[in-house]
Amino acid sequence: MQTSLSSTAPSSDKALDDLLKEVDRRRNFAIISHPDAGKTTLTEKLLLYGGAIQEAGAVKARRTQRSATSDWMAMEQQRGISITSTVLQFDYRGKILNLLDTPGHQDFSEDTYRTLAAADNAVMLIDAAKGLETQTRKLFEVCRLRHLPIFTFINKLDRPSLTPLELMDEIEQELGMTTYAVNYPIGTGDRFRGVYNRLTQTIHLFERTGTHGSKKAADQTMALDDPALEALLGSDVYAEFQDELELIEEAGAEFDLAAVHSGEMTPVFFGSAMNNFGVELFLQAFLQYAAKPEAHDSNQGKIEPTYPEFSGFVFKLQANMDPKHRDRIAFLRVCSGKFEKDMVVKHPRTGKTVRLSRPQKLFAQERESVDIAYAGDVIGLNNPGAFTIGDTVHTGEKLVYPPIPSFSPELFAYLKSTDPSQYKNFKKGVAELQEEGAVQILQSLDESKRDPILAAVGQLQFEVVQYRLQEEYGVETRLEPLGFSLARWVVEGWDALEKAGRLFNTVVVKDRWDAPVLLFKNQWNLEQVAGDCPDLKLSAIAIPPSL
Repeated sequence: MQTSLSSTAPSSDKALDDLLKEVDRRRNFAIISHPDAGKTTLTEKLLLYGGAIQEAGAVKARRTQRSATSDWMAMEQQRGISITSTVLQFDYRGKILNLLDTPGHQDFSEDTYRTLAAADNAVMLIDAAKGLETQTRKLFEVCRLRHLPIFTFINKLDRPSLTPLELMDEIEQELGMTTYAVNYPIGTGDRFRGVYNRLTQTIHLFERTGTHGSKKAADQTMALDDPALEALLGSDVYAEFQDELELIEEAGAEFDLAAVHSGEMTPVFFGSAMNNFGVELFLQAFLQYAAKPEAHDSNQGKIEPTYPEFSGFVFKLQANMDPKHRDRIAFLRVCSGKFEKDMVVKHPRTGKTVRLSRPQKLFAQERESVDIAYAGDVIGLNNPGAFTIGDTVHTGEKLVYPPIPSFSPELFAYLKSTDPSQYKNFKKGVAELQEEGAVQILQSLDESKRDPILAAVGQLQFEVVQYRLQEEYGVETRLEPLGFSLARWVVEGWDALEKAGRLFNTVVVKDRWDAPVLLFKNQWNLEQVAGDCPDLKLSAIAIPPSL
């Protein structure tokens, strides 16, 4: 049986104490939500209260204000959505928070999955008027697979919405999690007056201001039994709040931190990110109850964050974050030990050693040099083609973290360059975008067809690829759609495919690892092949080759 590696490498007592202290300071999380639930707005307000920015810019409609801090690509700024993942690190009350900002558009669920592979906690953001939505459910299942602690922020309480009890019941019934309302709302819609913090037993009343949420909200704190409370709230709102509070105190679950960390209970917070209602209270509670950096599975067993040897894995690649310098950045999650600038590490996939020079602390598009980092941190490494998604780097005894899988795309199209003279740039751009994981690239087995097949979850991924090829590589392209909607990988490879014989109603292509992939027009065709060839094992998930 493999064991957990915690302090098996030589280390002085002081070095180990320092490592323990630094790991204890880290909190790492990602936000999951359906589009338009307010993810980018919440991200900015967390940065506002965390002191990372002085004023939050509106995401939509207010043209005179700048675009969201976390959205750096021009296409994101034009549309008011997040279509890439960035990293935002900030200090708050003596802790270091790493916010892994995920794409807010449903077409980019695979990029979000890769980001969740690097997260220790998840914040599930829900629109109070809509409740649980499709994308939230999908991303929740990814979090459940990783047993991530999930903190729920129910947003837009200042608008007409479902009742708090309805929203909590939906989470319990559909997601199978126990809920605990940490901050319970006082009124909703135009009667929203603030929240009651059940852990501190204090009322927090908020004032509406004309700053459109760009500044911190005024916060009046008072005791639950303050005789002035009913007059401030109004008798109707006060009576309704008292009835609901009595119900959840008597019938609701007790707060259980162990259940939170195992993903069985979700602490629930209510507020309005746009108007800053409840954001700071959420941040304070999250800091107190979020899981610290956890151990990661590897070929050597579980690697504890306090294992003295440095290790980490690449979960994202991004080219041309600064188009002027044609840069390529590898986002590396530190899993154990202490990272130091210019350290030499082993790269198991290539068998080489690599000097990690010019490491960067990332804050969306802004970067600064970083000298040290610890488990839970994310650093940016200059990547001249050295890394691919899922790569492990380490010092000491050889270890490899599990590869990050790919999921079945739903749209397929040949990508063609409209100018043959730009074919060299076209090939370079496609190769680099594939390396980033911006889109899956498949190839026809017909050698006369050199054009790559783009495979994506949604149409927006195609648009982003074409946009970036034009903006970053000067290449205009056109798409030739293919009539497929499903892809399945042949688990046992080419030999198993050959043994199965001739297949009908499917086309065979290969992925970037030269593994066989079957494309189907619909579910019926897939089931037909599965029925004709019961011994042919197919998977909707592609696992890169192990080392």
